[in-house]
Amino acid sequence: MSVPGGGAIRVVLADDQELVRSGFAAILDAQPDITVVAEAADGVEAVERIRWHRPEVALLDVRMPTMDGIEAARIVCAETRTRVVMLTTFDRDDYVYDALYAGASGFLLKSVRRDDLVHAVRVVAAGAALLAPTVTGRLIADLIRHRPRQQGPSAERLAGLTGRERETLRLLGRGLSNAEIAAAMTVSEHTVKTHVSNVLAKLHLRDRVQAVIVAYETGLVGSR
Repeated sequence: MSVPGGGAIRVVLADDQELVRSGFAAILDAQPDITVVAEAADGVEAVERIRWHRPEVALLDVRMPTMDGIEAARIVCAETRTRVVMLTTFDRDDYVYDALYAGASGFLLKSVRRDDLVHAVRVVAAGAALLAPTVTGRLIADLIRHRPRQQGPSAERLAGLTGRERETLRLLGRGLSNAEIAAAMTVSEHTVKTHVSNVLAKLHLRDRVQAVIVAYETGLVGSR
């Protein structure tokens, strides 16, 4: 797989552990359709190199010196079209939620298998969320339940959505695929794709991961 329009998928890797960086870089560079264009040891370096290279994908460690991965993700997602994947041990890493809300497309455990790492980069470069929707939903629900409520989007934010778009967002939050949403709403998958695009545009969201977050934060989907 290559990026839309052809060419290799360009990746920037940022982690303060050199062994992690070199290991991931070796795996990715061994693929014919992926090229690691730069590495960084902290968030400041990562942002600089992403600004310079404009890669399709950036892998950012959550915890780095000088600037952590969350702040780096926030800057990168605001300034560029690079899609960000967070690297984490995720033992008790509630910061992953902040990164997703900042615009990251998902996360990878540092213990990820070789094939899953390669697959993740390809999936994200193609414009999809890294995690399966049901996994994303469970992750976000768990994080919201176990952390103090912070100021987030209110239900009023959904006022601009049509009834169909609101229902689409609710089903996205429940982790349904486009095909499952189409069946639930008795419409075509093409119509669902249109509704999803409208939801993302109206709520100024980068991808389905952020849509799931909004569905939980606004109470459209319960976090029991």
